[in-house]
Amino acid sequence: MRNNLTTLDIFVFLFYLIGVSAYGYYVYKSKQKAEQSTKDYFLAEGSLTWWAIGASMIASNISAEQFIGMSGSGFTVGVAVAAYEWVAAIVLIIVAVFFMPVFLKEKIFTMPQFLEQRYNSTLSLIMSIFWLFLYVLVNLTSILYLGALAISNLIGGGSFHLIMVALAVFALLISLGGMKVVGYTDVIQVVVLVIGGLVTTYVALSVVSTKFGLGGGAISGFMALMDNAGDHFKMIFPKPGPTTPQEEINKYITLPGIAMYFAGMWIVNLNYWGCNQYITQRALGADLQTARTGILFAGMLKLMMPVIVMLPGIAAYVLYKNGELQQEMASTGAFNSDNAYSAVLTFLPNGLKGLSMAALTAAIVASLAGKVNSISTIFTLDIYKRYINQDATEKKQVWVGRLTILISVILGVALTWEDLLGIGGEGGFQFIQKYTGFISPGIVAIFVLGMFWKRTTAAAAITGILAGFALSVLFNNYAPSLFGNETILYTAYPNGHGSYEIPFLICMGLSFAFTLLIMVAMSLAGPVVSARAINLTPGMFKVSSQTMTLIVITLLLITALYAKFW
Repeated sequence: MRNNLTTLDIFVFLFYLIGVSAYGYYVYKSKQKAEQSTKDYFLAEGSLTWWAIGASMIASNISAEQFIGMSGSGFTVGVAVAAYEWVAAIVLIIVAVFFMPVFLKEKIFTMPQFLEQRYNSTLSLIMSIFWLFLYVLVNLTSILYLGALAISNLIGGGSFHLIMVALAVFALLISLGGMKVVGYTDVIQVVVLVIGGLVTTYVALSVVSTKFGLGGGAISGFMALMDNAGDHFKMIFPKPGPTTPQEEINKYITLPGIAMYFAGMWIVNLNYWGCNQYITQRALGADLQTARTGILFAGMLKLMMPVIVMLPGIAAYVLYKNGELQQEMASTGAFNSDNAYSAVLTFLPNGLKGLSMAALTAAIVASLAGKVNSISTIFTLDIYKRYINQDATEKKQVWVGRLTILISVILGVALTWEDLLGIGGEGGFQFIQKYTGFISPGIVAIFVLGMFWKRTTAAAAITGILAGFALSVLFNNYAPSLFGNETILYTAYPNGHGSYEIPFLICMGLSFAFTLLIMVAMSLAGPVVSARAINLTPGMFKVSSQTMTLIVITLLLITALYAKFW
């Protein structure tokens, strides 16, 4: 990569670094109390505004795997990958309207706490341990690995390990201040992320426009993308036939056409946005209207994320196809779509490379800070206070939370140092999907049934978690060979490695459906109303005119996008 930074780039980056650090310190000192309570430290004691909640959710969501992975997907499959973002916006409406009233009614701090109140302590403990392992061993390590790799590529080399440690230390300093500091610094991080991302997209489109002699404007560059990569602007891939080229089969396996909208796409997003401590923690300390507005604000921000993280990948595809970026897109002499975003950055002028590095760093650090804060919350409240020291004071719990943050960061760095988990071998985005996707059907099933069906039993929930995982493994790894290479609901064709598979999103939908059936059957054998059922009232889900306005605007924008690219 030819991305060596100039003095101006370094100045811009340092300005961001110092600015965020100073603001974080200001937030910490201005809101500091003589003795922090657990609600103050872990949930910001309801002090986060709606815009801070929404911005913090997006800042924690967008990280290196989005910049690299989604740009790479934009390069290979195009706008169809935006389905993850646009369906997420709809899911956020569901979470705001239906999930948050239940969570706030139960007065919970954590997702395991909800499971204990609705089911029992056994399920809560199982999921507490599972989430801690998942957050530390999968999410934290992958964010560190991909983040350090992305910045190393951006600056044209540099010590991967030094960059990784610097990212970890920066995130650690922000996280130790608690959710207030994380939440409000995330607002700055999102501003930097959005501005830096939009600048990169603008420059990429302008380069495409210039390449085709259209004057160098972003609008003309976008039109040039549509003219020269029409196949990259289709939201729905057709089901492959016997003569379908392998490249098109691979696209369908990744994003299986209209079928994914009736299957795993919803499971992925409901698990991530509605059942995930990492995300919901920002809203759990607020009142219902503030939480709802913040979540819907996050949904509107999700609509623009493809512009920032996907369009540069399509621009890289058009430039590559027309003879540009050959050197930048080469990796040991072979094509590598994960280099798409870094390759586009070679066109940025001095100063703007520093801004792009600041945007990427903001995304990485915000994700790291949010993740370790959630790790700290679950361990302190669901493990330490519940099973280790039930008499722990508020002050003791806050310090245990801080110590947990420190240990989790050190552990994440240690595991990532030599890539002990093999993140680089299978790709960071695939690494995350592999280890979170198998458990998602069971998690969504126990939360949805637990909230909205009073008959659901604890035994059915525990069985659902185990069945969801087992069914995911069955459909992903064994169903093709068990049923042959013909048709299994959706025709399984050979992928690039010569094996057969059912699209992952289809497998997830099948796993969820069968898990749901198992849980319903078991619950029907139990009492008509579970002893721990949640008492829902009709007024719980009533929305204000302000909330309804945001919902309508979001849905109209999504409808317009799908109408354009269907």
